Amino acid sequence: MTSPDRRARARRTRRAQEELHGRLLVAPTLLVVGLVVLAPFVASFVLAFQDLRLIEIRSLGLGDLGVSLDNFADVLSSAGFWKAARTTLVYATASTVGSVLVGLVLALALRRPFRGRGLVRGLLLIPYVLPVVAATTIWTTLLNPQYGAVNEVGRRFLGWEAPINFLSTYDIDLWGLPVPVALSVVIAFEVWRSFPLAFLFITARLQVVPRDVEEAAVVDGASPLQGFRHVLLPQLTGVIALLALLRFIWSFQNFTDVYLLTDGAGGTQVVAVRVYEELVTRADIGAASALGVLMTLALAVPLALYVWASRKERA
Repeated sequence: MTSPDRRARARRTRRAQEELHGRLLVAPTLLVVGLVVLAPFVASFVLAFQDLRLIEIRSLGLGDLGVSLDNFADVLSSAGFWKAARTTLVYATASTVGSVLVGLVLALALRRPFRGRGLVRGLLLIPYVLPVVAATTIWTTLLNPQYGAVNEVGRRFLGWEAPINFLSTYDIDLWGLPVPVALSVVIAFEVWRSFPLAFLFITARLQVVPRDVEEAAVVDGASPLQGFRHVLLPQLTGVIALLALLRFIWSFQNFTDVYLLTDGAGGTQVVAVRVYEELVTRADIGAASALGVLMTLALAVPLALYVWASRKERA
């Protein structure tokens, strides 16, 4: 065998060994993802097509599996589902827009150095790192109709005739317009809890924005609003789009915050709470799985739009 042939064979051998080593390194991660993510999703997908109660799952075998669309028909024909879907859409959209806007405003406000800026930035992260149980306990205490500080301030200084049960009241008339109370509270809580993440993302992106471009805009006579619109905003479009997608997905499937605050009362029953009620209260694992599959399909739409827009921008 000639020397070039031996070198080519050695290169192929090394390449095969590197590929094998790479697969071995990735295998544990793939195994964990498969067990933690893929296997439960496949199980939920299969159960969505079964007429099955929770107590029957212990005796379920492969021979008992079938295909039935009754769960999806029952879910889609339920008036409560469409009401929960509208509530979820409003909740996810409003909390996403609110958290991104608050994060953007604070990131811009704290961009310039000043004494104590590090401390202020650290304090802004408290809502995000605070355990959700502690956060909901604080809010329910402040909003309590009997001894909450918010109602006390309202009665003493704002002229409220009676305390407001913020966590169970559907709506109140404000200047002749019905304003959803409980839903507004859970949206405000989600914005308060999630704006620090948007603040961190946007602050990190602002750190790498070229200063000379902004200085050139100022020299050319651009106002602060024009500088933001034509200089900073194009630089932040990508991170804002990613934040909006992530926040919408997380808010759309959020269960813990809403359940701990209102238990789904006062017009705050989102789809995730309905899934819990189908599974735990009614013990209908088939309907709960069908709702989960529908939520996954709904979330696939904004994800597909984001991927399409990203590819179009790169092209």
